[in-house]
Amino acid sequence: MNIVVIGAGYVGLVTGSCFAELGNQVTCIDVNVDKITKLKQGILPIYEPGLEELIATNSQEHRLHFATNLEDSHEHPDVIFIAVGTPSDKEGAADIQYVLEAASSIGGFITQDCVIVDKSTVPVGMADRVSEVIKNELKKRGVSISFDVVSNPEFLREGAAIEDFMQPDRVIVGLNRDHARRLMQDLYRPIMRGREERLYFMNVKDAEMTKYVANAMLATRISFMNEMAILCEHMGVDIEKVSIGIGSDSRIGSAFLNAGCGYGGSCFPKDVRALIKMAEGYDVDPMILHAVEERNKLQKNLLSQKIITYFGEDLTGKKFGVWGLSFKPGTDDMREASSLILMNDLIERGAKLQAYDPAAMSVAKEMVPIHWLNNEKLILTEHQYDALQDVDAMVLVTEWKPFCYPDIAAMKKLMRQAVIFDGRNQYDPLIMKAAGFYYEGVGRAKLNN
Repeated sequence: MNIVVIGAGYVGLVTGSCFAELGNQVTCIDVNVDKITKLKQGILPIYEPGLEELIATNSQEHRLHFATNLEDSHEHPDVIFIAVGTPSDKEGAADIQYVLEAASSIGGFITQDCVIVDKSTVPVGMADRVSEVIKNELKKRGVSISFDVVSNPEFLREGAAIEDFMQPDRVIVGLNRDHARRLMQDLYRPIMRGREERLYFMNVKDAEMTKYVANAMLATRISFMNEMAILCEHMGVDIEKVSIGIGSDSRIGSAFLNAGCGYGGSCFPKDVRALIKMAEGYDVDPMILHAVEERNKLQKNLLSQKIITYFGEDLTGKKFGVWGLSFKPGTDDMREASSLILMNDLIERGAKLQAYDPAAMSVAKEMVPIHWLNNEKLILTEHQYDALQDVDAMVLVTEWKPFCYPDIAAMKKLMRQAVIFDGRNQYDPLIMKAAGFYYEGVGRAKLNN
């Protein structure tokens, strides 16, 4: 098929490159000229395992192309995906301006029947608005072209996006006409072969809502476990053991039961906020969602509060080593990452920081206040152990694999004080105690050396 993907961000690049890998002709469109220029040179704007190689291969095979406008894409696309960002606006609702701009450009471009697919996470009812915008643009041109607007939300995990796209546990498609159904079946047939029952067709609004509810449910599990972790900590109970115990119940399962220092990224925070705004728009009080969001805000301050309790409010003269800056392992995404809250809290109290992340160092340089770097309040180190030189404590924020089994003897030799605050419960408290460390995790008893 001839496919156009509007938006060359995380979702758009994964979608475009994976469909190209299946033999389709794909053009990814983005209005950011610098981004498109770099993509043509093989330089990606994001880190995602395997994506660079996938883009390079399909570009070389002339299946994957990049352009700054629809006019430079395929003249007669069968499918146009809208994969632009929908960030939170000032009120917490999804900002849909880029989706509507994409719809307007589609209405001014198409010359034959096609299917338009909302891949972006959009509010319920967005497909109708996209359809209306396209109709208005066609009316201005004085042409009559048949088209369908389909909802096909993405469920990609950063760090495992290619696997999730090529081997999804389900594909959700919301549509209203048989023509669009046949085309979407053909499009996903190579991916879903032998698992056709996992391709779910439903009403457009049902599909739009499914994405929000799925992310809100996962965020709820995280916040629930984080709240239980706080209780466990007060009661001398290990949340890790509790997680194993309840996760063994087939009705619950083990996914998203890990306590930690809060969730972040581009999906859960904004989607919970957007669902809250949608509920309030219908005079529904989203009590659970409010609680999920509030618990997550508190959890992101947990590590700094532990540090303050141990060292005191004034952290002048104290130095901390931070392992992990991205919101989760496997990505360089620092949007709404817990590391940003932690670093701000500590620096405001006079501390100096040394931080390392396997993937997010370049992103960190762009995201943190420049005066942190200029005044050496924050030093971004080249190696994970460099971040521990002469520090009063190590703070683990992101559970990257290289951090899971560190050289404990080397750590203790480098650090000024043998103190660890583990925001992801990566380490065995008893092993750390035996090695002479003061150790605090999340939802676990404090262990002195």
